[in-house]
Amino acid sequence: MNLLKKTAAGAMALSLSFGAAQASDDTIKVGVLHSLSGTMAISETTLKDTMLMLIEEQNAKGGLLGKQIEAAVVDPASDWPLFAEKARELMTVQDVDVMFGCWTSVSRKSVLPVIEELNGLLFYPVQYEGEESSKNVFYTGAAPNQQAIPATDYFLDELGVEKFALLGTDYVYPRTTNNILESYLKGKGIAEEDIFVNYTPFGHSDWSKIVADVVALGADGKKVGVISTINGDANIGFYKELAAAGISADDIPVVAFSVGEEELSGLDTSNLVGHLAAWNYFQSADTPENAEFIAKWKAKMGEERVTNDPMEAHVIGFNMWVQAVEKAGTTDVDAVREAMYDLEVPNLTGGTAKMLPNHHLTKPVLIGEIQEDGQFDIISQTEEVAGDAWTDFLPESAVLESDWKDLDCGMYNTETKTCVQQLSNY
Repeated sequence: MNLLKKTAAGAMALSLSFGAAQASDDTIKVGVLHSLSGTMAISETTLKDTMLMLIEEQNAKGGLLGKQIEAAVVDPASDWPLFAEKARELMTVQDVDVMFGCWTSVSRKSVLPVIEELNGLLFYPVQYEGEESSKNVFYTGAAPNQQAIPATDYFLDELGVEKFALLGTDYVYPRTTNNILESYLKGKGIAEEDIFVNYTPFGHSDWSKIVADVVALGADGKKVGVISTINGDANIGFYKELAAAGISADDIPVVAFSVGEEELSGLDTSNLVGHLAAWNYFQSADTPENAEFIAKWKAKMGEERVTNDPMEAHVIGFNMWVQAVEKAGTTDVDAVREAMYDLEVPNLTGGTAKMLPNHHLTKPVLIGEIQEDGQFDIISQTEEVAGDAWTDFLPESAVLESDWKDLDCGMYNTETKTCVQQLSNY
């Protein structure tokens, strides 16, 4: 991964960050809360660059409500408690009107109590485990029913996978997602002993034993598939070990939920051809909207810079926020939130994203196959799927509904007809 090719953009972000603190009332301030250092910089730095480009484009159109938009960029440095501190700084010192940020669920959950206390607004652009619904967060990435479940179905129905290795980084997103997938797989008739679950720390590098354990899972001749919720730069070591062990996608296919074009751009992908990823967008999507976006991105950032799914989520989220502010005539959080419901904006894959009352989007589900150039050949694509805040595959969640528009509740129990109070720091 070319992580150090962004000095100019970094300098720009730094100046914007300092400038936001002294900005006049004639500006609208947008907080950008993404790790620019540490293990998650491999994924998050591009999202900071995306936000700066979107803000620059909106300012070129005349800004918003007659004002220019000013970015306040901070670096939580892949340090989860620091995310909370930086979020508080953005809201209380820099006085931002909205924040776009976080990647891991542990960083989002660190921020959650702060934005709920201060009544802030966060647009979260990455696929996540669901099982959460905050009045102060709009989830523009995929819920499990928009990524993890369809990918598992693809393994079962299209590839004939009979045994599953669920490999994840050790934090809330992989653990909760795999808990859902274990329940789902057992409901599909997969025996408990045919499901291997393993978690590793952020930045994990020695994958030899884990890969050997995955290979051993198929010793009886049954087809094994890997569902990967490995995050950050640990993916580099994982895929290198697969290649070193001579494992091809025909032998043991891997479908990843946190590996996209950005993560692959630093790897030799010749040995990864055929492995899969499940997202709601790929750079290879052949639409006029995507071609225009890619052209603008490369013109600004350089031909070598790729696009990816969380970038599209920021594009959708930012465009929706702009529409909501214009509709409300103010950046007031409560007014903007009310204006968000049922808004529609084009996505980059040719369809339309709609904001639902549960603060999730409608999104298509795409399965992509890794190519030698680090891009993905889209081999499966659905129509737009409505995101679920609460999964149908865990009994305690199946009875819950999120509806902030009509019920003003994120955890409405459909059996007891009562609103349950969700703890934001669980």
